[in-house]
Amino acid sequence: MRIGGIEAGGTKMVCAIGEVQTDKGQSGGQPGDNQVTITERVTIPTEKPKITLPRMAAFFEGKGISSLGIGCFGPVDLHRASPTYGYITSTPKLEWQNVDMVGTFSQALGVPVGFDTDVNAAVLGEVTWGAAKDCDTAIYITVGTGVGVGVYCNGALVHGLVHPEAGHLLLQRHPKDTYAGKCPYHANCLEGLASGPAVEARWGRPAKELADREDVWEMEAFYLAEAVANYVLTYSPQKIVLWGGIMHQSQLFSMVRTKVQELLGGYISNEKILKEIDTYLVPPALGENPGIMGAFALGMREAEYRRLKEA
Repeated sequence: MRIGGIEAGGTKMVCAIGEVQTDKGQSGGQPGDNQVTITERVTIPTEKPKITLPRMAAFFEGKGISSLGIGCFGPVDLHRASPTYGYITSTPKLEWQNVDMVGTFSQALGVPVGFDTDVNAAVLGEVTWGAAKDCDTAIYITVGTGVGVGVYCNGALVHGLVHPEAGHLLLQRHPKDTYAGKCPYHANCLEGLASGPAVEARWGRPAKELADREDVWEMEAFYLAEAVANYVLTYSPQKIVLWGGIMHQSQLFSMVRTKVQELLGGYISNEKILKEIDTYLVPPALGENPGIMGAFALGMREAEYRRLKEA
């Protein structure tokens, strides 16, 4: 069986084909019952929808996929009863506002289309096949051009009023930070203070050129740890996966872990925090593929949802 996946980003669209091998001699079922191998992949620049969407659909045509999953930049509408379910909504990428992602690919390909945020797809990938496998509550944090947080809680992806926007968690400022913040909405949110563009704007150079600056990474760790401690206190995840371009500064992991323990101050009396934080706050086990693997899982889940609905 073949499955399609899309990791839809603001600068590029990753489209891939996955070959599904079942572990239990069955087709369908839960994604975790299967292994999926990426057999084909293409990256398409995110230009105007009328240019980009046909190119994406053309990639999947004739490939024999049984369903498609999309992990998408947002905000997006995830409420099935809504007339704009499957749409990108109030994105700052103005040309992509009110674009019907689910409808476009359903009509073009004639297969079930699963849909969620890009970071929810990533946490689903890690829960299904990666570092958070078998956890019923986990989060995935990506720190790059923006900051996003995918939340998987009690066995389900979190939606709610809209969907988690925990990348805009409001923080206390570092006592030495005079930078105004990059976010146009909040003066002191995580994305505005700790994203890649914020680091560059504050220090005058991109993050990759600042590897030897201890003060840069002490401040970055301060903000990331403050956010992580708050996520621990609110979501109570069994695993936290932390990634994105900023986290390629490998020294950050140990700095963030230590600061998280300091901030929590022993209040969360659990060995995963107190003694095993090196295996609790971790990079993804799927490398650079959590998003696309999560998209496969979304597609497989949607196919199963349709099967059960029609039974």
